[in-house]
Amino acid sequence: MSELRDAAETAVRQCLALEASESCAVVTDDEREQIGESLYAVASEITDDAVIVRYPPGETHGGEPPEPVAAAMAGADVVLAPTTKSLSHTRARTEANEAGARVATLPGITEEVFTTGLDADYESIATHCENVHEQVADADEIRVTTPAGTDITFGIGDREWLSDTGIVHETGQMSNLPAGEVFVSPETADGTFVVDGTMRPHGLLEDDHELTFEVEDGFVTTISDDEIRETVESAAEDVGDAAYNLAELGIGTNVAVTDLVGSVLLDEKAGGTVHIAIGDNAGIGGETEAPIHLDGILRAPTVYADGDEITLPEA
Repeated sequence: MSELRDAAETAVRQCLALEASESCAVVTDDEREQIGESLYAVASEITDDAVIVRYPPGETHGGEPPEPVAAAMAGADVVLAPTTKSLSHTRARTEANEAGARVATLPGITEEVFTTGLDADYESIATHCENVHEQVADADEIRVTTPAGTDITFGIGDREWLSDTGIVHETGQMSNLPAGEVFVSPETADGTFVVDGTMRPHGLLEDDHELTFEVEDGFVTTISDDEIRETVESAAEDVGDAAYNLAELGIGTNVAVTDLVGSVLLDEKAGGTVHIAIGDNAGIGGETEAPIHLDGILRAPTVYADGDEITLPEA
């Protein structure tokens, strides 16, 4: 627990700014209990109205938690959710924000990622987010290319670019922790993207291992990897084409992350990377609900906003 203490202090005090007059719900599961307990320990020192709720790990990222967990989230001023499966793209998280909670999700967090990813200056990360946001906010079209073969164009339409700074001080705000990205749920996309960084279920890809995805009219039409294809096909049995939705384009802004480690949660925040996701985007400004949200991280991208190359943060 002592090794997790500093990271928990950063999360509860700097990132969430929990106050003595506020309530706090720490939502965790059987596989992330130690991280949950460390956050609860700090929170309970600040407020007498802190609780910890634990449940069995969910089956999929984006799957809804049990109703009592969702109720605890919606009833708190501050929510921290270190869980095996992501609660970021769930109705429970959305409804907690709509009820006024400040929420930080820590999906798939490990003790190593917790201590490494929270060892950062989040005010600096917020500044990098602001710089990237200024370059892309008014663009109608974003194009991403990489040396691995990515060449994909996104139509932003009326969708709003969002910033995940890790600073969650305002009512109804939400962030991942570790944090550091600017992202959007594009209205459409066409082209090819090649994941050569990190993607579930593979983790950090070997140098000769790349995952190729073809996209047409906002939907993934071809997936080179058998395991990922099976995951998407399984989700499609429940929700149809929504499982193939091109859900997100994100730009990493956390310059403290100098190397990819195989954790999507941390690696997608690495400064100067891009990540592209498939599936649900209802919680990030889109309109598609699906039981999956699969992020793939791209190394060494070049990003163009309406034809002009933007400046990316460097780790």
